Amino acid sequence: MNQQKTLSAQVISSIRNRKKRGASDHGTGEQEKTGLLVASYNVHKCVGVDGRFDPGRIASVIHEINPDVIALQEADTRFGERRGLLDLHWLERETGLSPVPVAGVSKAHGWHGNVLFFRNGIVRDVHQVKLPGLEPRGALLTELDLADGASLRIVAAHLGLLNRSRQQQARMILDLLAARAEIPTVLMGDLNEWRLGSRSSLNSLSSRFRGMPPAVPSFPSRLPVLALDRIMCSHDGLIEQVHVHDTALARLASDHLPIKAMLQLPALTAGTDQSSPAT
Repeated sequence: MNQQKTLSAQVISSIRNRKKRGASDHGTGEQEKTGLLVASYNVHKCVGVDGRFDPGRIASVIHEINPDVIALQEADTRFGERRGLLDLHWLERETGLSPVPVAGVSKAHGWHGNVLFFRNGIVRDVHQVKLPGLEPRGALLTELDLADGASLRIVAAHLGLLNRSRQQQARMILDLLAARAEIPTVLMGDLNEWRLGSRSSLNSLSSRFRGMPPAVPSFPSRLPVLALDRIMCSHDGLIEQVHVHDTALARLASDHLPIKAMLQLPALTAGTDQSSPAT
């Protein structure tokens, strides 16, 4: 019942606020950069809600966000050789973002549709993960050495449509992290889970991602009511709040709105020295 009330409240809130959405072209919760801005965006294979394939619109939305790190989902064609759909050279030139390199792909931009871009720092390690389930899903585990000396692990993922698959995929991500050294970690992507209550397939992630800010509705982009896209972190204080990037262009360019969050650099630096997540 609580789950139903939560979803109903999201629907009612979205309907009530729909007329206010055109008031700003800067996105909900825009704030001055005082940390590391991370974002996640399911680009829907660059097909907008108008049915038009337009990678340029996706690139422009990314330019609007101006992130330091951004994870994209569905950035490649789904089957076959998984051809990339974005102009990476243009994107890097316009935004200063570089793609994290992946191995074993020829024309694709990412791993099973996941691509991760970063602005500054050094890529220390990249681990490509094929997630279990009926659909072709994957994740990228990337460790970055940032300019201030802090280390950050990003898990960019796109989970499946089936609840059972999502549970298996979440457990696999936890197992992979358990085998690695403890550093501040951010999990972000289209996790495809709209449930917020006890039936959520993401509940097991709370054992590792203890700094979990409230989820924000991001789908569908024209009237977002479902929090399919998530940003989670391993340490309390690393992320205070997640915002949806809600602009006129973002509503058109994909069926998902991007989400974004500011990582607090003092917490990130402190977290690098911790041997276990904050409790």
